[in-house]
Amino acid sequence: MQLFYNPDLDQSVSQFTFSQEESRHIVKVLRKKEGDTLHITNGKGFIFESEILLADPKRCKAQVVSTTKKHPQRHWLHMVVAPTKNNDRFEWFLEKATEIGVNEITPIFCDRSERKVIKKERLEKVVQSAMKQSLRTYLPKLNDAIAYKDYIAQAQNGLLFIAHCEEEEKVDLKRRVAADTDVTILIGPEGDFSPEEIRLARKSGFLPVSLGEYRLRTETAAIVACTTVTMINNS
Repeated sequence: MQLFYNPDLDQSVSQFTFSQEESRHIVKVLRKKEGDTLHITNGKGFIFESEILLADPKRCKAQVVSTTKKHPQRHWLHMVVAPTKNNDRFEWFLEKATEIGVNEITPIFCDRSERKVIKKERLEKVVQSAMKQSLRTYLPKLNDAIAYKDYIAQAQNGLLFIAHCEEEEKVDLKRRVAADTDVTILIGPEGDFSPEEIRLARKSGFLPVSLGEYRLRTETAAIVACTTVTMINNS
């Protein structure tokens, strides 16, 4: 099955028209024609099975045939990650985290961050593409980038963890994650969190955790954390 994305669809819609970009992809690239079936999600759990009424590369039109909704996960995984200096690596993280099952992502700018600007529109497209490729029906929430200290000052829920490289007593993440429980994990930049940032996190209730015995790149550490939480919830 190939999945398309249309955030404007809901149960009240019976017919709709794809954007020009999607229309061209459907008709010119995939060579779909009138009567062919398409599956579309709105990123909110719904899958709309639709039939093409007009195979126009500028305004492909379809009619909804049936609607189903998938239940959301019983846990919520929020990854709070410093964007990497190399933007491709951060996009790789977004793609893989979406495929693995992340629910929410917040980019943070830290004391040692080498990247202080991101293009959210570009990153949203990466997340949307990964959602479609992996056949997910819930689009992960991508928040605006925020300064670390402003993020830490916000109220937090669920299990709270910070992964860092400083020498101090830590617990293994896999031993502290509980199934069906909301989890937030902080991952720092290439230069790691500063001692002051670690202190602020601990003061706000974040528990220092280890992701293994080796030092990992930012994007690798974030994927290891995502995978750990997902495996515990799927076991």
